[in-house]
Amino acid sequence: MSFAPNESDDASLVALALQGDQRAFSALMRRHKEKLYRFIRAYVGDADEAYDLTQESFVAAWTALSRFDSKRPFHIWLRRIALNKCRDWDRRRAVRRFFFTARSLDAGVDVAAPNESPDETNERRLAALDAAIADLPASLKAPLVLTQLDGLSHKDAAILLGITQKAVETRIYRAKALLARALTP
Repeated sequence: MSFAPNESDDASLVALALQGDQRAFSALMRRHKEKLYRFIRAYVGDADEAYDLTQESFVAAWTALSRFDSKRPFHIWLRRIALNKCRDWDRRRAVRRFFFTARSLDAGVDVAAPNESPDETNERRLAALDAAIADLPASLKAPLVLTQLDGLSHKDAAILLGITQKAVETRIYRAKALLARALTP
């Protein structure tokens, strides 16, 4: 069976992949990998970890493909898998932090170096923001990343997280307040 990846919808590609057409799943990966990576990168705050978690998410999606409900959007289902991978990563990181009691080097004080260029200052501040987002509690981080950084609507984020739209709004507000406190010198 042949298909044109740009013309096929996600549900059709899933059906083809379930019939054994690996090109169909490859087309799904190509279609969703950038947004999925950006979501995970924003969640974990580390580019290398995000790359690994993106791969893990696609592997998990491949293994669970038969459980995909074609009546629901594929990108939401895929983000749910990625969110679970991110939460697992968070738990592993919390355990390591507990045992080694080490704080991230990125969590240092935000003091400008005397000879620092504006680009270096912005880069350092962006790294501090990434670290602060990564340190948010999972219940606040997920709605913030999904809506503010990944562009999902509050409705889609609520569906993905299994909470109400009002809960999404409240958690985003709380996350922003925590970020403001964490980033205030």
